[in-house]
Amino acid sequence: MAVSLSDKLVVAISSRALFDFEEENHVYETGDLRDYEALQRERLNVPARPGVAFALIRKLLALNNGAHHVEVVILSRSDPISGLRAFSSCREHKLDIQRGVFTRGREPWRYLKPLNASLFLSANPEDVRGALDAGFPAARVFPESATMSERNAHEIRIAFDGDAVLFSDEAEQIFQHEGLSAFVSHERDNCELPLAQGPLKPLLEALNRLQKLADANATMRIRTALVTARSAPAHERAIRTLMAWNIEIDEAMFLGGLDKGPFLREFEPDFFFDDQIRHCESARSVTATGHVASGVANPAPPASAVDASHTARAGATNEASSDAPKDAPTETSAS
Repeated sequence: MAVSLSDKLVVAISSRALFDFEEENHVYETGDLRDYEALQRERLNVPARPGVAFALIRKLLALNNGAHHVEVVILSRSDPISGLRAFSSCREHKLDIQRGVFTRGREPWRYLKPLNASLFLSANPEDVRGALDAGFPAARVFPESATMSERNAHEIRIAFDGDAVLFSDEAEQIFQHEGLSAFVSHERDNCELPLAQGPLKPLLEALNRLQKLADANATMRIRTALVTARSAPAHERAIRTLMAWNIEIDEAMFLGGLDKGPFLREFEPDFFFDDQIRHCESARSVTATGHVASGVANPAPPASAVDASHTARAGATNEASSDAPKDAPTETSAS
């Protein structure tokens, strides 16, 4: 019988989100891919330090105590030889991660569908946007974020923004284009009409399912929070939407534009997801943060800028590969 991940919470994560490869990434971003490749090979037997999402992943894997509920897969632009270091680092840190896909510079998010992933975490903004545009739950991590995961050792705490994260950006579009008064009127008039799902609804749904499976003897618990700029009366539609989805959330904060950072400091989440950079900037001084580049607040970059970035990267790759040994990768990335 074929192995299936269909009943698991599957988290796909880049090697740079899981481990601290910032020094290696700096070498890559200088444009000298040969130095980057050489550095990774020199350090094949040197375990990498934990990265920004390491503690979250360790807690999620702890949910597998006695049963296999969570699967973590390394999904990385790195070359397969660099992947050896990622797996050896997992062994060193006692992370039970057995699956990985290494694409040698190509877009890795294409493999999210066969993995049935509920979340993709990467430090590469292009990969995250590509995943979101294709309909997969994804967030860009900030490697320099603070972390809260060393606290609350027996509880996973995850906080979500609402519009354009858990919910669609329908209401956010009205706010952006017509202002606060029109937004409030629209939400009051439609309070009993559930919002369409946003990109991270599948993650919250999977977490809620695991919460319901937990028994009194569970050694790791899950606690979730909605942290949103909505306030009354717009709060009602958000709660009624969750009720329509049959999803329970543990805490809800309707902040009416207040800075989210101090509230996150009190909730102490292991991870926070938001679609707006300004909220991410506030949050990442408190805890590990993921930017969900979705909705009206995140317009796609001009095609010319994307093409220029790809052209520059391809040029650097070709230059490096012309002098590289035959078994060296011709495309790579530190993400």
